[in-house]
Amino acid sequence: MQIDVFELPPIGTNAYLLSDASRGEAVLIDAPLSAWETIAPRLDGDGLTLKAVLLTHGHFDHVLGAAEFNRQGIPVYAHEDDRELLNYLPQQMAMFGMPGKVEVPQVDHWYDVTKPLELLGHSIEVRHTPGHCPGNVTFYFADEAAAFVGDVIFAGSYGRTDLPGGSTEVLRQTFLNEIYTLPDNTLLYPGHGPSTSVGVEKKSNPLVQI
Repeated sequence: MQIDVFELPPIGTNAYLLSDASRGEAVLIDAPLSAWETIAPRLDGDGLTLKAVLLTHGHFDHVLGAAEFNRQGIPVYAHEDDRELLNYLPQQMAMFGMPGKVEVPQVDHWYDVTKPLELLGHSIEVRHTPGHCPGNVTFYFADEAAAFVGDVIFAGSYGRTDLPGGSTEVLRQTFLNEIYTLPDNTLLYPGHGPSTSVGVEKKSNPLVQI
């Protein structure tokens, strides 16, 4: 599986294009503003079919481009606990001083965290990882030793908990029960900034160390 990262506006959010050239398939994790325009040339150039858009959570900077994928007929996935965040996308923008016309994306599938997603020939574990917001999820590829974590944990930092639906205590429990229970060699791919690993964060993350 090839992993390509695109840092996109309006606030430098990572979108991850996962692809398997042998299958001619790809999956996008998160859809910031201009995501479609950014990845479409890559899909065309490499002969890839985009099978799904997997949203890690419903904050505006991760979903502003998702409606364009609706128009392209590509299924969009999200966690139902962030339904309200998605429905109130215009209010989110206004809260951050970015008013204007915003298109709320349509969610085609809500995650069932009791069942893996079967995409790109992988069985992808979906872990519910709240604390930054109610519906943040982590996608764990055990056979790739990789996890895509949204804004739960960053390299040497963690997602803010002062926004609606956030909770520092819930985030601590998420670290202990869902992130730090992954193997130490698991690479963590966050919604902002560089990748890190479970082992590094267990020793040094300012929120929780074990």
